[in-house]
Amino acid sequence: MPKKEYLSKLRMFWLWLIHAPFRYWHGNWVHKIVSTIVIAVIILIMLIAGIGEWYISTQSSIPLTYGVSFIPDYAESLGVNPKAAYAALLKIGVRQFRLTSYWSDIEPTKGNYNFSQLDWEFAMANAAHAKIILTVGLRQPRWPECHPPSWVNTAAPLNSWEPELLSFMREVINRYRNNPALEAWQLENEYFLKGFGDCNNFSRSRLINEYDMLKRLDPHHPIILGRSNNAVGFPIGKPTPSIYGISVYKRVWDANVTHRYLEYPYPAWFYGFLAGVQEIYQHKNMIIAEMQAEPWIPDGKTIPEASLAVQNESLNANRLKNRFSFSQATGIKDVIMWGAEYWYYRKIVLHDPSVWNVAKAEFKKNADHDGEYLFHHLNL
Repeated sequence: MPKKEYLSKLRMFWLWLIHAPFRYWHGNWVHKIVSTIVIAVIILIMLIAGIGEWYISTQSSIPLTYGVSFIPDYAESLGVNPKAAYAALLKIGVRQFRLTSYWSDIEPTKGNYNFSQLDWEFAMANAAHAKIILTVGLRQPRWPECHPPSWVNTAAPLNSWEPELLSFMREVINRYRNNPALEAWQLENEYFLKGFGDCNNFSRSRLINEYDMLKRLDPHHPIILGRSNNAVGFPIGKPTPSIYGISVYKRVWDANVTHRYLEYPYPAWFYGFLAGVQEIYQHKNMIIAEMQAEPWIPDGKTIPEASLAVQNESLNANRLKNRFSFSQATGIKDVIMWGAEYWYYRKIVLHDPSVWNVAKAEFKKNADHDGEYLFHHLNL
């Protein structure tokens, strides 16, 4: 085709493309409704992306901190020594830990407390000049989410067991509030998420009571409240914490409809948008409290029950590297990786250090920062 003819056809195509929406609009009333919806969606996406990019730019001068969640009970379930796993994470440069205080572990019988596990976690963190976000309350990370001791029935009326819960929390708070390693508290975990976990009570009044007690006992450390994964809504009710945490899961198993892995399509700026709206609306910032960094095994099986090939379908070394990159691209500057116990398990039990080596490289790059975000943010 001669160049002149080609350019003429190209010009006609572009003219058709430009005028097509106008011709469609001048059709019947259905065309007008469809056009209005399409235009509204485009404007909405542009608004969301704009807020996300604005937030990302405002955070650019704040140092990036990577931390990990660490749960000794989970490490044991994978067949590894919790202290060895914790020490190994410190060795590769982890300097921020999100720890748990399970009621079932610490007060297995009423009035008898066992803090030995948390004590060694704090002691090792202090020795390495690491920082700790300590989760308190009934609902804490890992299945079954709520962790009452056997002597408490949380399906009973709230007034029959709330005093015991508050008493337990008071013991935990008083024990660690002056510990040099303590960086912040996380109160409960994804408290209002009713679709996941073995939990019976979602009373806002209980959450407020817990918050008020924690704030009264320790007015100096920030309090984090966690919101659930990927939800577009925004926290508007009390209590209002120092900072919010969000969970980010990228690849999950759909057990209900497709029975396949589902990759959430949200771009990084979507989470920047969620954090940005929170910043605009409440002048509160957000951390990533859980960044998926371990496999999601199909059919309700545990990780040790799955082959390495099955594990790789949802997380391998390349996917883990992408998770670090994705979290950085959100603009959120404090990121807690979810699954550090798995990295160690895969290295020690499965003799595959690929995932561990990715984490080691990322924490080496981040070695100069240990929770600076929580201390440097002006709104705290």
